[in-house]
Amino acid sequence: MKIGVPKEIKPQEARVGLTPAGALTLMRSGHQVSIQQGAGLLSGITDEEYLEVGCQMAPDIESIYQHSEMIIKVKEPIEAEYALIQENQLLFTYFHFASSALLTQAMIQSKAICLAYETVEEKGKLPLLIPMSEVAGRMATQEGAKYLEKPLGGFGILLGGVTGVQPANVMVIGGGVSGTEAARMAAGLGANVTILDTNLDRLRELESIMPANVTPVYSNSYTIEEELKRSHLIIGTVLIPGSKAPKLIRKEMLSKMMPGTVLVDVAIDQGGCFETSEPTTHEAPIRIKEGIIHYAVTNMPGAVPNTSTTALTNATLSYALQLANKGWKKACQENEALAKGLNIAQGKVVYKEIAEVFDLDYIEASTLMH
Repeated sequence: MKIGVPKEIKPQEARVGLTPAGALTLMRSGHQVSIQQGAGLLSGITDEEYLEVGCQMAPDIESIYQHSEMIIKVKEPIEAEYALIQENQLLFTYFHFASSALLTQAMIQSKAICLAYETVEEKGKLPLLIPMSEVAGRMATQEGAKYLEKPLGGFGILLGGVTGVQPANVMVIGGGVSGTEAARMAAGLGANVTILDTNLDRLRELESIMPANVTPVYSNSYTIEEELKRSHLIIGTVLIPGSKAPKLIRKEMLSKMMPGTVLVDVAIDQGGCFETSEPTTHEAPIRIKEGIIHYAVTNMPGAVPNTSTTALTNATLSYALQLANKGWKKACQENEALAKGLNIAQGKVVYKEIAEVFDLDYIEASTLMH
């Protein structure tokens, strides 16, 4: 199969869809891999490193899309790429369709095969979301700690305090991968951490694995309202696969927070779990509303591409190999986890939650696999 890896053109996105090691694995299985010139530079990977393992080098993004049967990316295509996508071309990347009607319609019209990293599901887990969730969770605490500094508009508190001085209070909403990593980082810095979830089994697990300065608490609207009054940093990580995130902190709650409180919305790719969140970029990462700092960068792991690119390829490669070796139809027929990654195919919405969000017709993916 002819596989193409374009340079990411979303603002401040520094990751690349495939490392040289990943490309070599695909080529050893008989596939051709083309990389756009400069695609890996911001991740610390030179064109020469790709050439050394046998990749072909394409001069521009148009060449990649024009000559590839399968595109391996990191982020969803943006408007400048829509016209480049071909009918029946397989796109393997993060899409987060629920947060963009424009993208959803463009991919329906393209009649491409859109297989989304974030909905590949194996044994109840989302294996291609996990590595970036780990990065985003850890970064959420790191960025939150930074924006709590007074010169940046924050409350002016050190996350871990010092001898004789109380540490900051951190509330993490959601005990999944991102939430767990955010809580672990905040605890490591010495903060007083409360982590909320609605799954009692998960709360028991967190109780057993977290240090003493982390308190797992059952999540409901009353608890959230009480905790936000004393929290200096609030990290929202709640995710519903393929659908919009629920709004757990509403606009009227901002007035109950301490001025200079920082909200980090890790769920912003799926519409955000704070009502007042707006998608931002690494160039202008925050908005201040009613004295509350909102950090809602849509591609947080893009800021640490040396870490993120390698972690992502480690997770996606085995699935990319199945798709390349068998073609998308056979690969999805034989692997239910991959089949759940199909969101839009040949102009049809084949992922129920996306159809429901935008009130579109839905068909079973299996009807396209004959």
